[in-house]
Amino acid sequence: MGVWVSFFAVIALVVIPLVGAQGAGQYLFGIVIPYLAVLTFVIGFIYRVVQWAKTPVPFKIPTTGGQMKSFSWIEPNPIDNPSSTGGVIVRMALEVFAFRSLFRNTRIELRDGPKLDYGSNKWLWVAALAFHYAFLVVFIRHFRLFMEPVPFFVGALESVDGFVEVGLPRLMISGVVLLLAALYLFLRRVAVPQLRYISLAADYFPLFLIIGLATSGILMRYFIRVDITSVKELVIGLVSFHPTIPKGIGVIFYIHLFLLSILIAYFPFSKLMHAGGVFFSPTRNMPNDNRARRHINPWNYPVKVHTYAEYEDEFREKMIEVGLSVEKE
Repeated sequence: MGVWVSFFAVIALVVIPLVGAQGAGQYLFGIVIPYLAVLTFVIGFIYRVVQWAKTPVPFKIPTTGGQMKSFSWIEPNPIDNPSSTGGVIVRMALEVFAFRSLFRNTRIELRDGPKLDYGSNKWLWVAALAFHYAFLVVFIRHFRLFMEPVPFFVGALESVDGFVEVGLPRLMISGVVLLLAALYLFLRRVAVPQLRYISLAADYFPLFLIIGLATSGILMRYFIRVDITSVKELVIGLVSFHPTIPKGIGVIFYIHLFLLSILIAYFPFSKLMHAGGVFFSPTRNMPNDNRARRHINPWNYPVKVHTYAEYEDEFREKMIEVGLSVEKE
C-alpha cells in the first residue's frame, strides 16, 4: 500500500508544475517555491540538530564490534571498539565516508532443518556507496550553474565523470549510477518479503523523488533539451538574491526544480536526516571507556533521600516491638 501511495504522490508532484508552470506560474515554480524550500530546509535542519544536541544521554551505549581495551596483555580493537576520542573520530570517519557498519552487514536465512544460514551481504553496501557518492558528484557538477567563474575542480570532476566520451553531450556516469542505485534500493524493498513487510510510505517516497529527479535530469541533458544559458541565468539570480525568470526555459526544467524543492523541504523531516543525525548518535560518537571513566547520567538531579539510619531512628521502637533487628539499640 505504501509503495503505491508514494508512487502516485510523486506522479502528482510531476503533474503540478507540468500544468502550473505556464505564464505567471513560472514565477511561483522558479522563484517562490525554491526559496521556501531552502528556508524550510535550513530551519528544519537547525531545529533537528539543536533538539538532538539538547537530548541527554543517560547511558553509555556505544555500538562495539571488537575487543574492548582492558588488560595490557589483551589486544584491543581501537576502531571497532574505541576507548579514546581519536578512535571515535576514526570510526566516525569510516562510517561517514565508507559505511563501515553496512559493509559488516550479514544476511540471515532460515534453511531446511530448520537451520540458520549466515552469509555476506555486500550488495546493499555497494548500492548505498554508489548512490551517495553519485549523488555527491551530481551535486558538485551542478556548481557550474550557480558559480561564475566555474571552479577548476568542477571541470576536473566532469572530465573524470564523462571519461567514456559517449554521445553528445557526453554521457555522465554519475547520473546513470545514481538512477540505477536508487532503482536497486527500491526493487530491494519490494522484492525482499521481510523488507516489504516493514517498509512504509516514508521509505518509498524519497526513493521515488530521487528517481524522478534523476530521470528528469537525464531527460533534460540527452533528450528534451533546454536553454542552458537561461537556466544558468535563473539559478545565478536565485543564488545572488536577484531572481529573474528568463524566457525559453522548458517545462521539464520546472518539473526538475520542483522535485528538487520538494526533496530539499522534505529532507529535515524524513529519514534522510540521518546525514546529520549520525554525528549525534551515542552508539557511534561515544568511546567505550566504561571501565576507565564513570558515565554520569545528565538527567540526575539532587533529590531528597530517606536513608536507612533515618528510617531506623524514626521507627526503632516499633521495629523492636515486632522483633525486627536494629543496628542501634
